[in-house]
Amino acid sequence: MENKRRVGIMGGTFNPIHYGHLHLAQEAQKQILLDKVLFMPSGNSYMKKNVLDTKKRVEMTALAIKHYSRFELSLIEAQKTGNTYTCETLQYLTRINPNTQYYFIIGADSLFQIEQWKSPEQIFQFAILICAIRDDYDFDAIREKGDILAEFGADIIYLNTPKWDISSTDIRAKVRSGISIHGLVPLEVAHYIEQEHLYYEED
Repeated sequence: MENKRRVGIMGGTFNPIHYGHLHLAQEAQKQILLDKVLFMPSGNSYMKKNVLDTKKRVEMTALAIKHYSRFELSLIEAQKTGNTYTCETLQYLTRINPNTQYYFIIGADSLFQIEQWKSPEQIFQFAILICAIRDDYDFDAIREKGDILAEFGADIIYLNTPKWDISSTDIRAKVRSGISIHGLVPLEVAHYIEQEHLYYEED
């Protein structure tokens, strides 16, 4: 594995993408010495409904990452018809890029949900998990959960990150209420949301 490229994956609906996503990817890239981080907007998410049109989420993601030299947009899931599954995406990427080790970046909340995802053991097979730990989480509970997942093949790196109080849900609510989202999303994304008149109505 020593000679393999180290590539992180930031997946999500990015509805919209915000500085929390960008800061987490930066921390993972720096602390784990990743060669690059793929930002991978989901297509049809089987876990989330009423998600904004894929094309608009992709365009916002592209705007958000364009100034980061080690960030790259991946359309693998966005262009897929039907539901997208992390296990299938990782299997496909590993097959076409056998000299790459993938690192799947998740928040601690996802660590507790990942057993409900499709074929989690395949996720563990094809990627090392980078789990972001915030100050307000119970680290003992997270390690305990990680130990259970390790029995099913999970290889987990725990990443200490600051607590960023930013969520896409909160951003959408602020837009609906006419509250500024300055500082929560890159300027280009804020302009895009305004220009496209996004999130002004209920989800």
